[in-house]
Amino acid sequence: MKEWFKNLVGKKAEPEEPKKKPSSKKKSPKEIATEKGEPYIEVITLDIDAKNPSQGAFELEWNELFVKELRDAGYQGTTDEEIVDIWFQTVCRNVAMAEWEDYDNQVGPNKFVQKNPIGEGRSEIK
Repeated sequence: MKEWFKNLVGKKAEPEEPKKKPSSKKKSPKEIATEKGEPYIEVITLDIDAKNPSQGAFELEWNELFVKELRDAGYQGTTDEEIVDIWFQTVCRNVAMAEWEDYDNQVGPNKFVQKNPIGEGRSEIK
């Protein structure tokens, strides 16, 4: 008998461990952040009205940790959606205010808002 065969005779086969199937689903950035215990917010889509490009909508995705962070910062609302909406409106308002403060230094015509000085440090907005 061959030596290698003698070593096999009389031995019980060890049960094979089940092979783990590779995960076919890649984790999303939201899932990764949540597993790490980190707040997460992302703009998923931005829709612009082709006929009126100053109109549009954002679709946001967030995790519970982001909402908790907003609550801790003083944002209030009855639902997570309401809290995130209030936060997003605040961000948009702050961006608009920063742009408005720098209005006189902007380059190019602004066809949506006209600012005309009327004297004594005042301006008329149309």
